[in-house]
Amino acid sequence: MSKKKRAHFQEVDLLHDIAMVLVESLDIRHTLESILHLLEIHAKLRRGMITILDPQQELLKVTVAHGITEAAKQRGVYKVGEGITGKVVETGEAIIVPDIRKDPRFLFRTRPHASTSVKKRSFVCVPIRMDKRVVGALSVDKEFDDKAVLIDIVKILNIVASFIAQALKLHQLVEEEKKELFDENIRLRENLKERYQVEGIVGNSGCMNQVYALINQVASSTTTVLIRGESGTGKELVANAVHYSSPRANKAFIKMNCAAMPESLLESELFGHEKGAFTGATERKMGRFELADGGTIFLDEIGEFSNALQIKLLRVLQGREFERVGGRNTIKINIRVIVATNKNLEEAIKKKEFREDLYYRINVFPIYLPPLRERKDDIILLVEHFLEKYVKENFKTVKRISTPAIDMLVSYHWPGNVRELENCMERAVLLCDEDVIRAHHLPPSLQTAETTHTQFQRKGLVRYLDNIEKEMIIETLKKVKGHQKNAAKELDLTERMLGYKIKKHDIRSKLYQKNT
Repeated sequence: MSKKKRAHFQEVDLLHDIAMVLVESLDIRHTLESILHLLEIHAKLRRGMITILDPQQELLKVTVAHGITEAAKQRGVYKVGEGITGKVVETGEAIIVPDIRKDPRFLFRTRPHASTSVKKRSFVCVPIRMDKRVVGALSVDKEFDDKAVLIDIVKILNIVASFIAQALKLHQLVEEEKKELFDENIRLRENLKERYQVEGIVGNSGCMNQVYALINQVASSTTTVLIRGESGTGKELVANAVHYSSPRANKAFIKMNCAAMPESLLESELFGHEKGAFTGATERKMGRFELADGGTIFLDEIGEFSNALQIKLLRVLQGREFERVGGRNTIKINIRVIVATNKNLEEAIKKKEFREDLYYRINVFPIYLPPLRERKDDIILLVEHFLEKYVKENFKTVKRISTPAIDMLVSYHWPGNVRELENCMERAVLLCDEDVIRAHHLPPSLQTAETTHTQFQRKGLVRYLDNIEKEMIIETLKKVKGHQKNAAKELDLTERMLGYKIKKHDIRSKLYQKNT
């Protein structure tokens, strides 16, 4: 086979392999690096570089290169019109340099100067066009050869440059599509937030999103709502959300904690009384139901109602009517009733403590609020919310919470739910005299070995000091990116002593090296 035919087959193999690379991968960097590698294998074209124009800075930068160091790539920056590469991009015309040692336009930014090179080298640079615009350049080195061969190389490189342009355009389209999808995702999240997220309620966990959905479904109706959940879960916030998302939002919203008032006064508070109805009733008084006319009434701790009050409440729910204590006139009202309880009403019915007919009247649309231990994903959000709230209220400069303190907050079982967490954060902010809340600022109930999952069963001062020591080591390791030598220096310890303490506290220093 003649030399000319052999060269022809090499060119065909080169173009075939480049086409396969373009088909196989959407990773633009991998594609471009593979193209440069194929140019060297099939055509002995070395030190291939693809330089792309940054339109914002108006600079040409080496995007990928084959056979040069990373430092050399960093030096490969040109202005449009500067050097061979800059001139190619400016004019849109290929440039052949038969001997780089003799061309003063060659700047030698990515290689040693010509005076240190023994062999003659030729250099070829062609433009990369996308949509009739020059967006960069493809350049290669070759052992010194005659101009006819170099002209043939330009023809091949122009074809390869068109392949590169198509790869860049595809990458651009993919990136634009990804951006559109990302923006759409953000928009949908904001829509969901507006639709389900309720002012005053913090949480993004799955169970809380279900609560938001239920609030959204029932808010526009007049249906009676039963909010169930343990004490401190935020039942009043849900009642607020239902009312202020409803058509009655501009009307009265009357709240009543039925467990906070003696039974002898509760009936009068709810239904009102006439003058002289009982000792001390010196004038007529409107009850909470009357005050809520046209709006909403929220009755918390409904499970504490006596049997007599349950009967009167049942009548209100059935006919929206009642009489004041000591009165004879029936009062008609237009109200929406929301009730809440932390009591097991089904058990109360079995024990004859709660009327079954009233239960079915209030249990039209139940909303269950999960305890905090069942929505661990929301703890960090709640912590940040309360931190911001109490820092602002108390004019503090606290900016964040340490990792060990966060671990303690997340691992604790929170029997008092969100209310307990809020109280905990308020206390921590008040105690903190620096810009970071640490483990020792948290209540003693969170300091136990059971909640922190530590191996220590000791109590008192020793455990307290252990917690502080562990926290200081973790914070320092984070600061120095997990380097134990630097951490030991920061803590004024020997490396051996620090290593012992890291082992003692079961600290995995490698976790903090990921931030480097």
